[in-house]
Amino acid sequence: MRKTIISVGLIALMGTLAACDSDAERGLAGAAGGAVVAKAIDGDVLTGALIGGAAGVFCDDVGVCQ
Repeated sequence: MRKTIISVGLIALMGTLAACDSDAERGLAGAAGGAVVAKAIDGDVLTGALIGGAAGVFCDDVGVCQ
């Protein structure tokens, strides 16, 4: 069950990040998604938000969401 929640969360996060136009929008969406995934796996929500936010801001720089 936990793997399903994580998988669905990551897929939703990537779709959300791809739809955003600016780094700020992708950062906010990534932070929200990271916090949700961290909460689902009983991790630290703040750490999840920080990692998700950073992933959102830099995803276009590495060619993931363009």
